[in-house]
Amino acid sequence: MTHGSSTPGRQAALGKIDTSVPHSARIWNYWMGGKDNYEVDRVAGDQYREVAPTIEVMARASRAYLIRTVTHVAGEAGIRQFLDIGTGLPTYDNTHQVAQRVAPEARIVYVDNDPLVLRHAQALLTSTPEGVTDYIDADLHEPDRILEAASKTLDFSRPVALMLMGILGHVQDYDEARSIARRLQDALPAGSYFVHYDSTDTDQALKQAQQGYDDTGAVPYVLRSPEQIARFYDGLELIEPGIVSCPLWRPESAETHIDAPIEKTDVYGGVAHKP
Repeated sequence: MTHGSSTPGRQAALGKIDTSVPHSARIWNYWMGGKDNYEVDRVAGDQYREVAPTIEVMARASRAYLIRTVTHVAGEAGIRQFLDIGTGLPTYDNTHQVAQRVAPEARIVYVDNDPLVLRHAQALLTSTPEGVTDYIDADLHEPDRILEAASKTLDFSRPVALMLMGILGHVQDYDEARSIARRLQDALPAGSYFVHYDSTDTDQALKQAQQGYDDTGAVPYVLRSPEQIARFYDGLELIEPGIVSCPLWRPESAETHIDAPIEKTDVYGGVAHKP
């Protein structure tokens, strides 16, 4: 079963793609080898990479991490419902594909508010016959709206995997970012999981490259310390190996078919269980 949220103004949104300013989802797509980007994104992506050459490794490492974490949560943890906020542009092995390989009956709700992602929603809206894949046009800053819309597809009386993958850095205020994460976590029943990563401020070149990107007028992304990132997990039970550089999170746990070295890089995350 496949269906999308037919929110009013969806068609109008498709005409609002701004190709004059680089966009993080499109640049990430470019670094991953995708085609859903514009010249302004490629220029910004190249400038970023010149200053911080490790960024493409970080992009691939984060996708490999998604594959491993979703495989674990759907497999060993037995979760059948996923709320993936900040979906980004479809590349390969997206959340629904990984989860439904393990559990064909899995139900996935994607959330994003980018017009280009909206335009490619049909690429995301595929599902096994037994499962569901849905798409919600909503903003991370509106957690209550997200939860209300997601509840039409997901049963919040049963465990859900909340996924915030590389998205909390777009919330400029740290206290607000923590508040949003907590509001979403509070809506989950016991037995749910939190899956997350964000880029860190642990490399000077990356900080310089990020500042250059922010100065283009694009939506800024805040690099935070591993200690700040750890606070997003307050009240939850981290599973081994805890919050680590993403390539070091159970690197042998699932085959990812991604060429990314198993060595520390400046993107950190973890998987936590809600008691």
